[in-house]
Amino acid sequence: MRQDKPGVLLVNLGTPDAPTAPAVKRYLKQFLSDRRVVDTPRWLWWPILNGIILPIRSPRVAKLYASVWMAEGSPLLVYSKRQRNALAAQLDIPVELGMSYGTPSLKSALDSLMAQGVTRLIVLPLYPQFSCSTVAAVWDGLSAVFAGYRSMPDVHFIRDYAEHPAYIAALKASVERSFAQHGQPDLLVLSFHGIPQRFANEGDDYPQRCRDTTAALTRALGLSENKVMMTFQSRFGREPWLTPYTDETLRGLPAQGVRHIQIMSPGFSADCLETLEEISEQNREFFLHAGGEKFEYIPALNDDAEHIAMMLALVNAHR
Repeated sequence: MRQDKPGVLLVNLGTPDAPTAPAVKRYLKQFLSDRRVVDTPRWLWWPILNGIILPIRSPRVAKLYASVWMAEGSPLLVYSKRQRNALAAQLDIPVELGMSYGTPSLKSALDSLMAQGVTRLIVLPLYPQFSCSTVAAVWDGLSAVFAGYRSMPDVHFIRDYAEHPAYIAALKASVERSFAQHGQPDLLVLSFHGIPQRFANEGDDYPQRCRDTTAALTRALGLSENKVMMTFQSRFGREPWLTPYTDETLRGLPAQGVRHIQIMSPGFSADCLETLEEISEQNREFFLHAGGEKFEYIPALNDDAEHIAMMLALVNAHR
């Protein structure tokens, strides 16, 4: 009789192994080669990627990574490992961490779980809001690994958790801590990672899931809608992405009388380059240079106790 043994796979995007140009180049090549991320025809994309983007961007991005690198390594990997360890401490089943790009790979995580006799796999992509460019890429990655197995477990795939009560409660607690420390701002900005507008036009419900999170958090905080704004960051390339853009918005807010903002990125489950450098440093300068007076970045949920409790709730629902 087949024994039932559940196991958990936590998945995040990934990170370079070091803040160096060669390591960043390897990582960006894998990331930007995924058709879920860039779907430009290969005959057109390969010369641009290999001849222009990687040689030019890798040294520049490596310097940015160096500015946020922690003693233990890349922030995303450091916090992801802490999340894995904290969740494993509360469960009596195997828990592994895999990344869609870079290390630890999805294959290494799945190989470990299978070696431990897991027959029922609970996959938790740490993207609160579904997108074809993130969550669906995890599905593709899993399928590619399973293609090399003679057997595979039952798979329980958690699509997203944009409105899950435990997720909203964790965000609420984080915001309220910031309000208590710095005072309530004129405006709370929720900056989500952007995607091309075309993806949404073609069926990706990511923008709606971001709106769902924003509405749920606004209600939980008891704030009026004019005290919370949703924006989109980290656009890449020339085609239109979801708007309003975070950087352009922050440059324009002081002229509208907004002097004090607090900003968080609810779509990131762990702090990383896009939050620690792009939001907390670059966008801080945009806002203050435009006449803003107070800017506070609210950290990602990382390994906060409320965040681990949310993961535990999601996993237990599938045990």
